[in-house]
Amino acid sequence: MGKMGKNYLESIKLIDRNVLYTPAEAVDLTLKTAKAKFDETIELHVRLGVDPRHADQQVRGAVVLPHGTGKKVRVLVFAKGDKAKEAEAAGAEFVGAEDLVDKIQKENWFDYDVVVATPDMMGVVGRLGRVLGPKGLMPNPKSGTVTFDVAKAVQEIKAGKVEYRVDKTAIVHVPVGKKSFGNDKLMDNFRVLMEALVKAKPAAAKGQYIKSVSVSSTMGPGVKINPTKVLE
Repeated sequence: MGKMGKNYLESIKLIDRNVLYTPAEAVDLTLKTAKAKFDETIELHVRLGVDPRHADQQVRGAVVLPHGTGKKVRVLVFAKGDKAKEAEAAGAEFVGAEDLVDKIQKENWFDYDVVVATPDMMGVVGRLGRVLGPKGLMPNPKSGTVTFDVAKAVQEIKAGKVEYRVDKTAIVHVPVGKKSFGNDKLMDNFRVLMEALVKAKPAAAKGQYIKSVSVSSTMGPGVKINPTKVLE
């Protein structure tokens, strides 16, 4: 492990590692420990009581955060004809079909953050599975990125829609905003995201579903939250 910086060491002193804080206390501490000179992203980390190896225990979806993420999101849409025009009108930065597939394959082009596709384009987009999949960019119906309503999809993404997905270690990592948002806006986003995660509980998941929760800034330490109080 690398040497910890002065700010990080000072931040750790503000946190009692043996305490499980309420969400409001944790967000407040996270803001106090976000001491970098840039507007740090505030991230939520939730360990779930699921086994991601089983298909019936996957947790994946998307939700529109009331205050967005504070990040400008670049959207690429695979569509043709009227649907391509709708995507452009809705504000998508890049719209195309086979031409974009070629650009991605030949130029290793990834200057976008989210990929949306109409269902009829998935046969073409499927050729990019090996390059988009590992980067988490492959369009998926569960996250609302495979749809004929491309205008709505683009607008929601621009408004602050975030995708959540459990990883191999049963943890979900999602941004809930920026330090500049302040406590109230971050708490609004936190509640909406936690409600979405709770609703997404698979029927096959047994026992305690929300195992542990923590929140942190880009450069700061994690602050543990009492998992029994996340919806209070």
